[in-house]
Amino acid sequence: MPEKETLERAKKDKREGKAPSTQAGEFVREEIEHIREGKHGARSTKQAISIGLSKARRAGVELPPSKTSSKATKEQAKRDLRKAKSGSKSKSTKRSRATRAALKREPRSAASKTALSRQAHKAAAKRSAASRSRSAKKAAKTRKK
Repeated sequence: MPEKETLERAKKDKREGKAPSTQAGEFVREEIEHIREGKHGARSTKQAISIGLSKARRAGVELPPSKTSSKATKEQAKRDLRKAKSGSKSKSTKRSRATRAALKREPRSAASKTALSRQAHKAAAKRSAASRSRSAKKAAKTRKK
């Protein structure tokens, strides 16, 4: 369950008309913080990000899966969005305890500064120069003064 503060920040982003990816960023940030606090770990930075995105979808952020996602990821995203709409909050205690136990065994290095910067570099390298330039210009335009 996301923290109250995270939900409020995401709602604020939505009110301000920001993109779903920006709203979801709050959940990813929360997940990274959890790993840094030692609440649990993650096998990789990618896993930490995907847990955050899943939480965002379940909290109601209209975030579609990326076009390059695998079929399984797309189906999971669909399930997460459906779960948000249905509003069912029933969880299997055994399952959530098992998930938490499995994550606790994972390393904490996935949220280190070097791991995050390595992930950002890899993600940026996959994009075209034009795409990166466009988003940089948009960021400059929408940056708070």
